[in-house]
Amino acid sequence: MNRPAAVEINHEAMRFLITHNPTNATLNKFTEDLKNCDVNTLVRVCDATYDKTPVEKEGIQVIDWPFDDGAPPPTQIVDDWLKLLNTKFREEPGCCVAVHCVAGLGRAPVLVALALIESGMKYEDAVQFIRQKRRGAFNSKQLLYLEKYRPKMRLRFKDTNSHNCCVQ
Repeated sequence: MNRPAAVEINHEAMRFLITHNPTNATLNKFTEDLKNCDVNTLVRVCDATYDKTPVEKEGIQVIDWPFDDGAPPPTQIVDDWLKLLNTKFREEPGCCVAVHCVAGLGRAPVLVALALIESGMKYEDAVQFIRQKRRGAFNSKQLLYLEKYRPKMRLRFKDTNSHNCCVQ
């Protein structure tokens, strides 16, 4: 499968890395890429297909929140995702949170879009912002979900000069 390269999404005090699912064979390079982007947390939103132990040995926390391919995330995952980001970006300025699904075109970009929307960005702008770096991101069901999503402004940061990174 031809997969797009990892992309970093920066907005205000947030940094994200959206990537595809590595294999055990590509895990060393994948982990080096995460370290080069100052990733300290990796969120997997697809079924685990590789051993997370080598990633965790490098000091990167791996969180598993799988949900169905092509579908919007369950409410509990959205809540957990936003709580994680709020904590990470406030307590560890400059960090980057990575997120990946299988190809890095659906589930992972949706979570990043939700973070952008929760920080005050309109959904159309969030979709365009991500698609500028991640062509082919989002399917029609995910776009409809983002359009209907009503933010509670859970990711408003007072200090917009700090650099935080979130990789997905």
